[in-house]
Amino acid sequence: MPGKETILVVDDEPDILNLTEKFLKLGHFNTITCSNGKDAVRIIEEKHGEISLILLDLMMPGMSGFEVLQVIKNSEKLNHIIVVLFTVKSFSEDIQKGKKLGADYYITKPFSGKELLKQIQEILQGVTSLN
Repeated sequence: MPGKETILVVDDEPDILNLTEKFLKLGHFNTITCSNGKDAVRIIEEKHGEISLILLDLMMPGMSGFEVLQVIKNSEKLNHIIVVLFTVKSFSEDIQKGKKLGADYYITKPFSGKELLKQIQEILQGVTSLN
């Protein structure tokens, strides 16, 4: 049931980060946000027991979303967390690379707030899958 789940949003674009957080709060989700991969890894390691899902941008300075995904999926302590790649990169090779690295789902930007909430609810209920 929404309201109990905590979602970590990782994106280096402040407008996307703020907008996504607002939509998630409208959907009664708890949110944590950060703007780079290194902070994301630190937060995930500290709060892995609280985080149900991560919306992870791929294109970030320093540590890319692919690198963060590798850290998560290669860790027995962290690999249970659902990772949704959240990016404008909708090329087939990016989707395939994300799948290969262990991404659970893929949502492309730009996005509709209503559709984003619907997709996240379906993901958390196990209704949808990565195509």
